[in-house]
Amino acid sequence: MLTYTAPWRDMHFVIEELLALPRQWAAMPAFESVDAELARQVIGEAGRFASEVLLPVDASGDLEGCHLNDGAVTTPRGYRAAYAAFVDAGWPALACTADSGGQGLPQLLNTALYEMLAACGHAWSMYPGLLHGAYECLHRHGSPALRERYLGKLVSGEWLATMCLTEAQAGSDLGLVATRAVARADGSHAISGSKIFISGGDHDLTDNIVHLVLARLPDAPAGTRGLSLFLVPKRLPGADGEALGARNAVVCDSIEHKLGIRGSATCVMRFDAATGWLVGEPNRGLAAMFAMMNASRLHVGLQGLGHAEIALQNALAYARERVQSRAVDAEGAGPHPIVEHAAVRRVLLALRARVEGGRMLAYRAAHAIDLAEHSADADTAARERTLAALLTPLAKAVLTEHGFACASDAMQLWGGHGYVHESGIEKTLRDARISMIYEGTNEIQAIDLLVRKGVADAGRGLGLLFDELEATLPAQALHAPAVRRAIGAMREALLAIIEGAAGDAELPYRVAPDWMSALGIVVYAHGFACADAVAAQALAAGSGDAAFYGAKRETAAYWMRFMLPELDARLRCIEAGSFALPRFDAR
Repeated sequence: MLTYTAPWRDMHFVIEELLALPRQWAAMPAFESVDAELARQVIGEAGRFASEVLLPVDASGDLEGCHLNDGAVTTPRGYRAAYAAFVDAGWPALACTADSGGQGLPQLLNTALYEMLAACGHAWSMYPGLLHGAYECLHRHGSPALRERYLGKLVSGEWLATMCLTEAQAGSDLGLVATRAVARADGSHAISGSKIFISGGDHDLTDNIVHLVLARLPDAPAGTRGLSLFLVPKRLPGADGEALGARNAVVCDSIEHKLGIRGSATCVMRFDAATGWLVGEPNRGLAAMFAMMNASRLHVGLQGLGHAEIALQNALAYARERVQSRAVDAEGAGPHPIVEHAAVRRVLLALRARVEGGRMLAYRAAHAIDLAEHSADADTAARERTLAALLTPLAKAVLTEHGFACASDAMQLWGGHGYVHESGIEKTLRDARISMIYEGTNEIQAIDLLVRKGVADAGRGLGLLFDELEATLPAQALHAPAVRRAIGAMREALLAIIEGAAGDAELPYRVAPDWMSALGIVVYAHGFACADAVAAQALAAGSGDAAFYGAKRETAAYWMRFMLPELDARLRCIEAGSFALPRFDAR
């Protein structure tokens, strides 16, 4: 089966050398006590938890799956013990504020944590994966009474949470949500309806589950403007100060039998006049839920990064062990390890580039969230808020596509052995596929990025991103000229789309996927140009880690020579976007 070693060296490179985050944290009052040493300690312990506690139950959990009996879900063996260890170590509270009982550490470190959790146990990580988003939602929008009763339990991980949006008729179009909420005299509401695809809707990891449910009040306007958000616990508050009372009218009717993440209970949840309390303002449920959704989308991107990393590690190990055929120009007769074959090295280099590029993007997105929340400078906070809104859908889509591609390419190196269960890579491939679908399909992420945050904004936000890329590009970097040309081409393409949309409203929707891919190529190229400059400087200074920095330069060169040219193809597809797609009224 698969093995995993936390990629600490590359994490440290991105955090300390590329982004210089310890210096930036020192200038932020919320994080002024966070230095490189503390960050390394946190990441080191997180990596040990992922590889030593989580990975050993991952494969068995996939085989065993979850079981539903009389409305109660049982998780695979080992999941409860792993979650207890997770809580005991304080991981749920990592990025929560100190005044809420959290550790008050940067979202960036929570990002590194969840990258490793996803690599070693995607299915298991689905249970705590919504905790920080639920915390943000309740912290910002919950009433004092709700915060007092529920926030501390979520921060500590004593209770887990869900996000109940989807219904059979309302997937991406939440305006079709039909779940109803009726006010009661005591200030609570009766919630009635059915939700599907609810991750962790029921389980045996905690004795209470906090459901955050989108529902519609009787006098609510149609569409998304009429949605309200309600907190509906699995068990109601107890009497006489007891934390838990009777079971609420919330029932798990069934669990889905899925292609992957089989240890994660994906539930159909029924609310039969269940007791719930309003979170935020009436008919403003999406505004409250977005705090949860944005955090969730970044975490989904990290699932793709985790899959790509574990695929790379194990593909490289297998290529070094597998002896087959004689490599061209290799010394000695007879078969050689396949890592000596040029075709295999090309695949491994592509895997490494996707992993390292994805980590740079994900960590920059997480840092943007930190700056938006905690920068002492108002202008910086506003700029980073805009950048976070752009980098989040980009990270979700690009990283998950790369995660699936890396798992598939890694399987190819195993040949037929990779297609059987014992290799472990087939499970990674199965698990990785869902990340491209949930929390808003990648097509929806592309539309969000180009249409809602590009065309509708007249390109101001994306222009700010392009300005940021140009401003942070080292002037003397080897690859700087190529990146500047690429950014210029993206500016021109965006202007053409905005102008074309004035007479063809469907145009940006047709080209959004190509635009997303193109932007990902350019953002990665910018990251590699910066990384190459840092590595070149370290080598010139006589660094004792020459092998690491040399590999950095090799990966950057690969992206520029093999991947950046793909930008031309994406731009040509965008230019062809004036083609009116057929309606498929008939085959």
